Amino acid sequence: MNMRIFKISSLRGFFTRSNLIFVFSIILLATSCKKEDPQYEVNQINIQPPNAGKTKVKTDAQYVSILFANLFQTALSSNKLVEITNCIESVGDKDLVHEVVISNFMNRPEIILPTDSLMRSDIDGFLRETYHRFYVREITEAERTWFKNYILSHPDITPEHIYFSFALSNEYQFY
Repeated sequence: MNMRIFKISSLRGFFTRSNLIFVFSIILLATSCKKEDPQYEVNQINIQPPNAGKTKVKTDAQYVSILFANLFQTALSSNKLVEITNCIESVGDKDLVHEVVISNFMNRPEIILPTDSLMRSDIDGFLRETYHRFYVREITEAERTWFKNYILSHPDITPEHIYFSFALSNEYQFY
């Protein structure tokens, strides 16, 4: 049996510089980076306005009872609710009637309003509480900045004016 013995000395001719570079290049290509689908870790944000979920218009009874609860921190009696609702329904201009109802509520002595000095000493707290009370939501940074600048630049504005404007706003008409 004729067996050929493999000698290491015969490999010397194979390991030339160009062969080593070629083998190294093949190994490098085989183990190199592979293209993957990029995944960007982006946080989801809500781009809708804060009042986007409010789509149903309040009935006259709902508007009056919620307004009374917001201004007096107590429930309106059913007799008074029926009386005010009948008054609202008898007039065609709802905006005008709402202004009259709010004005009458504001002139009652048992209304619960923060003082002007309390509002000016903690404008952020006042705005946060007012948004919770009337809109049942958090105030956005844009709203906070605008209202804060408005209150600071208008020394004659009172909490009564702000509550009046909130009660007449479009957002307050919906739930």
